[in-house]
Amino acid sequence: MKCYFMIVLLAFSSVMFSQEDAWVYFKGKPNAQTYFDTPSQMLSVRALERRSNQNIALDFTDVPVEKKYVSQVRLSAGITIMAQSKWLNALHIRATQSNISALKSLSFVDKVVFANKTLNSTSKKVMNNEVLKTDKPLKNKADYVYGSSANQVQMLNGQVLHQKNYTGTGKIIAVLDAGFPGVNTAQPFKKLIDNHQILGGYDFVNRNDNFYTGDDHGTMVLSTMGAYTENALIGTAPDASYYLFITEYDPAENPVEESYWVEAAEKADSLGVDIITSSLGYFEFDNPDYTHTYSDMDGATNFISRGAEIAFSKGIIVVASAGNEGNTAESHIGGPADAVSVITVGSVTSLKVKTSSSSIGPSFDNRIKPDVMAQGGPAMVSNSAGNIVTANGTSFSCPIIAGMIACLWQAFPLKSNKEIRQMVLQSSDRYTAPDNNYGYGIPDFGLTLEAETLNSSSVFLVFPNPARTTVSFLFETALASVSVYSVLGQKLIEKQITKQNPILSVEGLKSGLYFYTFEADGLHKTGKIIKQ
Repeated sequence: MKCYFMIVLLAFSSVMFSQEDAWVYFKGKPNAQTYFDTPSQMLSVRALERRSNQNIALDFTDVPVEKKYVSQVRLSAGITIMAQSKWLNALHIRATQSNISALKSLSFVDKVVFANKTLNSTSKKVMNNEVLKTDKPLKNKADYVYGSSANQVQMLNGQVLHQKNYTGTGKIIAVLDAGFPGVNTAQPFKKLIDNHQILGGYDFVNRNDNFYTGDDHGTMVLSTMGAYTENALIGTAPDASYYLFITEYDPAENPVEESYWVEAAEKADSLGVDIITSSLGYFEFDNPDYTHTYSDMDGATNFISRGAEIAFSKGIIVVASAGNEGNTAESHIGGPADAVSVITVGSVTSLKVKTSSSSIGPSFDNRIKPDVMAQGGPAMVSNSAGNIVTANGTSFSCPIIAGMIACLWQAFPLKSNKEIRQMVLQSSDRYTAPDNNYGYGIPDFGLTLEAETLNSSSVFLVFPNPARTTVSFLFETALASVSVYSVLGQKLIEKQITKQNPILSVEGLKSGLYFYTFEADGLHKTGKIIKQ
């Protein structure tokens, strides 16, 4: 009888005191104005320049989470803080259900959302679908000997960009993955290391700076962009620079990895990264109560997908793998591939035929997904030992595209992320007849380069910049409209100028950084003005 009582008590305890994952959202950021007054507290100079170049104002999401709120949650009974997001003004926490629910009584807490949707008062009904995890400057003409990697570059006509010396120089790519062992020692990455193209990184899972560790999935992903071994493997962006972030804990699958991912994306934004590429996807978790359903894949529900969309709003291009669930009971894309502005990449064979494992669309709200396709069945990669091997999956078609985007953006540095994204889609071979297996098809980066070069032939110039009293605009049409904005998006000047009198006075502005927009007969330009 005593033994039976102990068993019952243990069972009761396991239910009552089991740990749950949840997000606690805050109502505001009391010190926001302090950060707006000194933007360098939030973002690097390069990050501010990226915003300026694309006419993107600072906003509430750029301000860090209020430290007092974090401290009070940390001091609450039984709460462990796993991650935090300034973009979503939230903490990812772990505790018992009762301790998490108690946070709702704090005056600054807006809401608490459990990863287990059945614990939320407005939760969706959980479906019982069987779902599996998704996989996880040159002075001379760059005439590369691609070797075995030739097809994965030439399928995209990427060699045209490379031959014109658009090899990713000046662009920064953040790779969010499970680990990067061997990148600091293996031969295919020697050029990146020797030229200091690995700018840094962080392990968000273990909270340390040792990112040359973990699962070698990230190593293989990076190799499709940055590796350089002649006549064997040359990546699609060998002259780009990279940050390496570990956000995936490979032995287990838990929603906290979505929060790590958003943290890393926020860090990438603050560092001035241009492109985020991530061959990670989330649908099923080890705890079935946390598992997503297809109805979550609407671009607005998943924590990671909301974070990816905010990253895009900051001027970053986000590239994500579609997933490798095409042959499973639930064959649809996961998060963040479902996000509206993410460039979701599926996989084709060397003959441009969709691999059967490549996950399909549409998103739950019936948008075309994937967006584009590239070779992933198989792709040439480097492992952590430096061996050139083949690997299958959208994990590799995704960064192949990301690298080519870096090269294209190098060619057109004044384009916004929205414009570059649209250029990639429009160059794809199924653009006029997309479907949810191939999306818009396989991009042609060489064709995009040629077409945009012709379209960009019109004359446009802004000078002097920096300026003390006036700025002049050189353009070909008769009339134009110019507006000047503060870094917070407040319109300060609006004026019509002519080709004969193209001068704009900035004498009334304080010294600092400003955005401008220029509109003239179909010509739209944005940029920055520095007032001395």
